[in-house]
Amino acid sequence: MRYLLIDHILEWQNGERIKGIKNVAMSEDFLEFHFPKNPIMPGVMLLEAITQLTGWLEAASSDFQNWFLISRVLKCSFYRFALPGDQVEFEVSRIPGQTGDIHTYSAIGTVKGAKKIVTEFEGELIPLADIEDPEEQRRFFALLTREIRL
Repeated sequence: MRYLLIDHILEWQNGERIKGIKNVAMSEDFLEFHFPKNPIMPGVMLLEAITQLTGWLEAASSDFQNWFLISRVLKCSFYRFALPGDQVEFEVSRIPGQTGDIHTYSAIGTVKGAKKIVTEFEGELIPLADIEDPEEQRRFFALLTREIRL
């Protein structure tokens, strides 16, 4: 199963930062068991959404040549729960001054200004073509940023 956890990209700045939204819907299957009759979005899914958003930053910044793979979480704090009906807004920023193959980022996820997750993590860039069709991902990014509409 594959979860696509970014519903809309609000803005991005080449090689520096990106903002996106995840709408938490009651119909998402991971809520059925987390927890029965008290659904909350698992913290690891918030982290996965941030990782996917970082992938979009690196893809768009490299003309869809690269994708980001997380390798290590340096620090991560969770605050309150993300619930069905919430719109989680994420902001990912690349930490400047990085050299070499490992890239480091910081991120925050909020709902109506209230923190849900704050994290710092690192990973490497891989060729996007190794995992996806770059042209399909370019079109999907245009849909996420509303550059094109269906």
